[in-house]
Formats: sequence, C-alpha cells, structure tokens
Amino acid sequence: MHKDLANAIRFLSIDAVQAAKSGHPGMPMGMADIAVALWKYNLKHNPKNPTWFNRDRFVLSNGHGSMLLYSLLHLTGYNLSINDLKNFRQLGSKTPGHPELDLNIGIETTTGPLGQGLGNAVGMALAEKMLAARFNKSEDLSPIDHHTYTFLGDGCLMEGISHEVCSFAGTHGLGKLICFYDQNGISIDGEISDWFTDNTVQRFESYNWQVIEVDGHDVEQILEAIKAAKSNLTQPTLICCKTIIGFGSPNKGGTSSIHGSPLGDDEIQSTRAQLGWPHSPFEIPESINSEWNMCNEGEQVNAQWDELMIQYAHSHPAEHAELERLILGNLPEDYSQSFDAFVAQLRTEENKDIATRKASEICLNFFCQKLPELTGGSADLKGSNNTFSKASTDLLPTNPRGNHIFWGVREFGMTAMMNGMLLHGGLKPYGGTFLVFMDYARNAVRLAALMGIPNIFVYTHDSIGLGEDGPTHQPVEHLVTLRATPNLHNWRPADIIETAVAWNESITSKSTPHSLILSRQNLPFVERTDEQIGSIHRGGYTLSHDEGAQLTLIASGSELQLILSAAAELATAGIKTNVVSMPCLDKFYSQSEAYRHSIIKPSSPKLIVEALHSASWHGLANLDDVVIGIDTFGESAPASDLMNKFGFTVENVLAEAKKLIKQ
Repeated sequence: MHKDLANAIRFLSIDAVQAAKSGHPGMPMGMADIAVALWKYNLKHNPKNPTWFNRDRFVLSNGHGSMLLYSLLHLTGYNLSINDLKNFRQLGSKTPGHPELDLNIGIETTTGPLGQGLGNAVGMALAEKMLAARFNKSEDLSPIDHHTYTFLGDGCLMEGISHEVCSFAGTHGLGKLICFYDQNGISIDGEISDWFTDNTVQRFESYNWQVIEVDGHDVEQILEAIKAAKSNLTQPTLICCKTIIGFGSPNKGGTSSIHGSPLGDDEIQSTRAQLGWPHSPFEIPESINSEWNMCNEGEQVNAQWDELMIQYAHSHPAEHAELERLILGNLPEDYSQSFDAFVAQLRTEENKDIATRKASEICLNFFCQKLPELTGGSADLKGSNNTFSKASTDLLPTNPRGNHIFWGVREFGMTAMMNGMLLHGGLKPYGGTFLVFMDYARNAVRLAALMGIPNIFVYTHDSIGLGEDGPTHQPVEHLVTLRATPNLHNWRPADIIETAVAWNESITSKSTPHSLILSRQNLPFVERTDEQIGSIHRGGYTLSHDEGAQLTLIASGSELQLILSAAAELATAGIKTNVVSMPCLDKFYSQSEAYRHSIIKPSSPKLIVEALHSASWHGLANLDDVVIGIDTFGESAPASDLMNKFGFTVENVLAEAKKLIKQ
C-alpha cells in the first residue's frame, strides 16, 4: 500500500505538470515516500477544519515542488478538487506555480524563494514553544501541543538564510521542529558536487540539532526517524533523506532534466510501466483515494482538542479567555479607549523633543503592557533601535515565557521567522534594524506584503542624519524600495504623536504589513489640534492652511521641522503657504481622490522635502514642482554638516520656494 500511496502523489504531479506544460515534477516524485510517512501516519490536521489552531504545521520550503503539496491536499480531503489539479499554473486557479498562502485549502505559507519556508517553520515552532510555555498547565491539560514539519532541498541549505534560522532554532532547542532534507544531489545546473560539498550532518550537529540519516524511499525507515525526532523535545531534528530526483523515470530520474520540465508523453508512459501504474492521467483508484482520505481521523483529533478546551475553560477560565482572544487575533475590548488616553497623556508631557526611535520605545512601553502577544526585538541593535520596553522580559532558551527576542545579527532570518510566527497565530511579532540593512531582509519583507500578513518592521537611523558612520550606513534608496512594494505601508513619523499613530496602525492592521522609519537625531514636538491628530492615520494631513496659498510645502519625518520654519519665514515676507505632514505616503495614496485633493490641490505649486531619494514623490509632483531629496550616496561627517551640504536647511527651502513661486 505504501507504494500505491506514493505513486498516487507521483502521477498526480506528473500529469498536472504535463497538462500545464511547465512545472517541477522531479521533487514530488523523489519525496513521495517521505510524504507518505509524514502525511499518512504522523501529521495531525483536519482537512474539514484547516484553521484548527492545534494542528501540526507543514511548510514546503522547496516550493517549486508545489504539486507534491497540492496532491497531498487533494488526496487527504481538503477543498482542492481534481479539476483544481488539472488547472495547475493556470490563471486564477487554486494551484499556482509555487504555493501561496491559503489556509482554506491547507496552505500555511507562500514559498518558492528558497530557504524562506524553512525560516517560516522556525518561526512557527518558536511561536508554539512560547505559547505552550504560557498556557499549558500539565501533560493532560496542554492546549498548545503540536509539531512543525518542513520539507527542504539542497537549494534551501545553500541559501544563507538557512544558517541564520537553523542556528537560532538550535540555540532555542526547538524540539518540535522536524525537517526533512531531500538529499538528491541535483539542482537546476546539474550535480551539486562541484558547488555544494558541505558536511550537512556536522553542520547541523554544530547548531545543536539531532540529525538522522535514512533512505528516503524506505517508508519504514522514515517512520522510525520521525518517532525518534518526536521523542527528542530539546533539539530540532533534521532527517536527511537520500533520494533520487524523479524516482521511477527510467531515462530522466536522477538527472537535472527532470527538475523543472515536464517528462513528456513517451517518458510518462515508460514511468507508468516502471512503477506499475496502469491508470489514465489524473485517475486515482477508489481504494487508494479511500486510504489517503484523512477527514475522519482529522475530525477525531480536532474533537479531542475541543473537549480538552472545555476542561481548560473550566479549570482556568482567565487563561482560556485570553487564549481564545489570541487565537482569534482580537484586541482587548478597551484597547481603543486606552490608546486614546495614551495619546492624550503624550500631549501633556514635557521634554517631547526626542528622536522618533526613542518615541517608538515610549510607545512600546504602552503597547507591550497592553498587549502581551506583542513580542520582538532587533538584529543585535536593541539599544540603537530602542526595541526593548519596560514591559519586556528576555526570551531565552531557558525562559520561553519572555517577550523580548534576541534575534542576533540575522536581519533576513529574523524577518522570515517573524513571518512564520505571525502565520502560526497567537502572537504579534516585531523586529528592528537600521533602515540601510533592510536590504538584507528585503525578500522576506516582500513575502509578508504578498501574503497580506500584518508584520511590523522597525527601521531606525533613517537618513544621512545618522552622521559619522558614513554612506555604508546612511540609507538613500531604501524607502523608495519599500514604498514601491505593493500592500506595504511605510511610516516616517515626525514626532512622538505621529509615532504613536504609526504603531497603532501597525498593530490594528489585519492584512497589511507596516514599516516604521525612525530617526536617530532628536526632532521637535509639533502642536496639533484634535482634528489634525484624528487625520494622521490617513497618511497625510494639513498642519497649517492659508486661503489663497501660493505654495504647498510637504515633508515627512525629520524634514517637517524645516518646512514649518520655512512657512513661518515666508509668512513674514507675505507669502502664504499650506503645510502638509506626510508620515505615510502609501496610506495617503489609498485615500479617496476628494480627500487627497482637499489636502494637496493638484494645480498648486508644491515643494517637497525628504532626506531620502526623491523618486517616491513623482506621484504627487507636477513637472515644475520641486523635490529636495538626496539622489547620491552620503558622506561621513557630523549630521549637521551633512544636512547643510545636501541642502536640508531652512535657507535652501526658502530659496527653492521663492524660485518656485516666481515660475
């Protein structure tokens, strides 16, 4: 039966790739036996309730082999029909070329960029451990008790992110993380022996992982390895599965030609004969379909957990209510009122002229106190990013109840793990680094936006204003890159009030990630009316308005002080202006045309000031408008000298404003 179960996966994958005339059949053919051992005999899940919280998580890190996952979801009983498989890679189908997040059909995360699925899996396992430490009461009363499994390939282990996240997983002893390494020795360019000769066993043992080597086509060996992995709760496990890519293909198996291309009609016929599979394309015998279907088993384990939760609610009502809130992703009932009171308090405090990175820390003191699910830290920069709050306790291998994470110098791994934590559910992660090092994490930021998961990225030292560290650390083009990313809101607040609103927008978001772009240098507090504070969440709003204004001045972040000072000087010269603060250009663009035109009249001359690359602003600026930005790299010098050199002074703003009016 193992052979037939595996062949059902192989031929659904072969047939779908052939029908699409594109795809990756080699990996599904090679990993089918591993999939039988895991999905048939070990994976705890309910196809009729894909969002059941205590399900095991499964991540396909080598996402090019997506037909393996689609075949498994169809066979085990998820809402993925044979017609969906026949529509593989077609426009609007449920089965795109690489798996895309869709919990309704059992897909836990979007994968394809190699190594990131592994990072997501580490984040999921970390979330499970943190929540279990907080809510589990005894062996018999443990509502959080599941494993995270991932399939990965040679490419995942070649990517540098694999080192970042696997090192972290070993340090934290994530014993419920079990990874299956498809060790087939083949990548797109051929046999990897000329470019990947790592001793993987020793590498992972040095990370403090348990490593088990098996024949990846022997289901019994794999089952024994899974049993050993589950019994070790102090170390993550890597099961190295020696496989043949394209197993069963007489002429292409074991070669790179089967990695990313259809087999072709003749080779498919030969493979059917080789594996003893006489059935037509997409035909699965009823006996095999019945054996694969896991709906009954899934509903049973789900029902057992439901019963456990009833007992848990009776014994620990407060913890049960809190866990239910976290599972649903709800905020506390009094959250809005508490936030309004917090903002009101900020307006009354003295010494408000502070860097927005410091303002962010003050905000975290409130948010972490109010939201125990808010957890995070920075990539070895907590003192610079100000990501440690008064309500934080250290998350350590010996203290999984902590909420401040020491991510280490792992910007990419940090972001991918945060994505995994958010996908797991129950926690709200955040992670910080310098804005210039967002480049390291860029692809994971992109995937957060693509998946529509509301992650929170804290980026400090936001311009040449950081000073003497020089152009290697001074961001220029980074905010343009972030703003060009669909479904990502990027906030560059000017003071503590805008910072608080930016944090609130990040926390209350349901389907959009946010980045907070924060200054190193102190910025002056800006007085606002209640109405203006109520408009900050729109991304852009008017700070001062003159009827018959000759010019609109617009800025974000640290440059807001420049245009406010310039507006005052222009007023003394009899020149009327409107002043607009633009903390989130992305959010402003999403507002109605009527609102946007009420804030910035399209025909009005505009002067825009931002100490970053100017390309972001072309959507607002007319041909004759002026953008004072920085389109070159910076230099190493004190911040004040740099601001003078690159024209971020009141004098330069005045000069450009007067020239613009004369036009």
